[in-house]
Amino acid sequence: WLVIDRKVYDVSKFSKHHPGGSRVISHYAGQDATDAFVAFHNDKTLVKKYLKSLLIGELAPDQPSFESNKKKSLLEDFRELRCTIEKMGLLRPNYVFFFLIFLHFVVLDAASWLTVWYFGISLVPFLAGMVFFTIAQIQMGWFQHDLGHCSVFRKPKWNRLLQIVVINVLKGLPASWWNHLHNQHHAKPNCFRKDPDLNMHPLLFSLGKTLSVEVSVGTPGEAKV
Repeated sequence: WLVIDRKVYDVSKFSKHHPGGSRVISHYAGQDATDAFVAFHNDKTLVKKYLKSLLIGELAPDQPSFESNKKKSLLEDFRELRCTIEKMGLLRPNYVFFFLIFLHFVVLDAASWLTVWYFGISLVPFLAGMVFFTIAQIQMGWFQHDLGHCSVFRKPKWNRLLQIVVINVLKGLPASWWNHLHNQHHAKPNCFRKDPDLNMHPLLFSLGKTLSVEVSVGTPGEAKV
């Protein structure tokens, strides 16, 4: 079970068919997933149609709309900031900017290969080609990151399609692998055992204090079912 806007949903079976993967949604078992739900879903009207069949009740009036380990004032400030950003239009993509990003790393990638092909593999051409190729690969990584966040196009399918072109074809990495891990990272950032980016813990952080703690899994509070 999880909570969205004080409503309780049983996603036990649905989690296996969740487009974002079962692990992402299961990370919020027994918790309030309101902010994660808002952040991860662009077309909330469409998603809420699926939620109707999963609704099993709502929180009792005396139950808070946030987790006990979170600060209410901080959550309210965050939600107010998000509304302000949306009203200002800061989440609307700039197509000219992203087109220029795409164009410049394609040009650099092509230049890296053409430099070696035309001038040979002596030291100077090799170093120049390596610089072009390295910059292009780094920029590709950040561009596919924005595509993975569905930040370039308004429709998610166009973001996914171009992401496959950039990360699968140009970088040689699977988009599905990156999305699977990165979605979990943003669902539970820096949360030990839930954020895949911390899977090297405690080996990497063995010399310092514990970076984060595992969030306990409990029930979403008393619910009226």
